[in-house]
Amino acid sequence: MNSALTKWAFLAGVAYFCCMAVAHFFGLKYPLLFVYYDTPFYAYQDKIISFAVVAYVALFYLAARNRDAGPAALMVLAITILGLAWVNGSQALADVLTEGQSTMPYWIQVGLFAVYWLVLAALWRRDGAGRS
Repeated sequence: MNSALTKWAFLAGVAYFCCMAVAHFFGLKYPLLFVYYDTPFYAYQDKIISFAVVAYVALFYLAARNRDAGPAALMVLAITILGLAWVNGSQALADVLTEGQSTMPYWIQVGLFAVYWLVLAALWRRDGAGRS
């Protein structure tokens, strides 16, 4: 069973991903809710992203309630972090940035996701240390 702290850590992800889904649906380009907030975008793509983010909401909610779902939530978040890091270093992103535009804000956001992943992983592992 998850500790209360682990449960709330996963539920924080539920709240965050709900906000991210709403931001993408309505095109509210705010840092943290919209990783590439200052790049060109197509509204239909962001609507698709908003629907896909609902899967994160469901998975993190399930992980908060059921310890056995924790590894799946951690794996999905890890893949997302690796994917965002790949995009940050890609030529495709470089092609849409304006001259002199830094990728540092995107790297900071990826770093924050990584810190959140580390916290979740540590809490989930700690909760399982006492299990036999």
